[in-house]
Amino acid sequence: MGSSSLVERSSSSSSSSSPRLASKELPPVTDLESGYVSGTSSTDGSSSQLPQVTLTQPHVKHLNQQLEKLSAMDRLRFVKICFPNLYQSTAFGLTGLVSTDMLSKIEKEYPNSSPVDLIFLDTLYHFQETYDLVQRVKEKYPNIRIHTYKPQDANTTAEFEERYGEKLYETAAELYDWIAKVEPQQRAYSELNVAAVLTGRRRSQGGERDKIGVLEVDEETGIIKINPLVDWSFTQVKEYIAENNVPYNELLDRGYKSVGDWHSTSPVSAGEDERAGRWKGQAKTECGIHNKKSRYAQYLQDLQRKAEEEQLTAALKKVEREQKAGVPSLTA
Repeated sequence: MGSSSLVERSSSSSSSSSPRLASKELPPVTDLESGYVSGTSSTDGSSSQLPQVTLTQPHVKHLNQQLEKLSAMDRLRFVKICFPNLYQSTAFGLTGLVSTDMLSKIEKEYPNSSPVDLIFLDTLYHFQETYDLVQRVKEKYPNIRIHTYKPQDANTTAEFEERYGEKLYETAAELYDWIAKVEPQQRAYSELNVAAVLTGRRRSQGGERDKIGVLEVDEETGIIKINPLVDWSFTQVKEYIAENNVPYNELLDRGYKSVGDWHSTSPVSAGEDERAGRWKGQAKTECGIHNKKSRYAQYLQDLQRKAEEEQLTAALKKVEREQKAGVPSLTA
């Protein structure tokens, strides 16, 4: 990969691909959920410009049966050949860092193969240790290109809070997840024409991840999702990191196992699940990016319904006032 690949792309706004957040401007609910019915193509429910990658459910099942037999490195070798416009979505957690290191090794094996760029969703609320890690990853893997996406129209935490309010993650957690994570991801997938994406999910992380396959089709976007280390344990991941001198988040040495935003991440105790420190005390295990069915489409649907109810209530009150004042109603 040439020196031009070192350019980092940072994007915080795109009016053409960003969902509108005000209830009066909500997109039709049918548009939000248009990808639910098929879930078999890398273009279903997403941009029509994405390259076509269509998999039937029997095909997905067959591929998973074969991919389960392969090592993580061989899975990565296979998907690099098989899927166009392949990216890695990462928050620089341990599992994602293993994949990044493996990809760098594969690139040395096949220097003419297509590179796998990284997509980093910068919520603006990451730990400083996470931002420091990003710089160390760039130094360790200088040929890897990182596309950084931030919340729309916000480049700093101050700008975010000025636009959306302070502590939105507490006052409206669903809306926060949409603005800080889901919308930037959708914008990234649209602008980069993503057809397939590598994730750092593993079954041993528990929660909703305990039955995932190596390969999935996202039911909402239609994008192919690949989990190359799906069958690895946390111990295996740590051992690889140590043996291959892979940079990692310093918070891991302070009792953290899964690191996200500073306001929703805490250390875990001995014997707790790996992701027990995420949203501790809340009935929540995912931020929405990996949910099978979008909670955000439902959230926007509720907003739309509420706006319609408010409009109906206002209209009824107007009619009532006009009747009391003796003004003929248009419906009379």
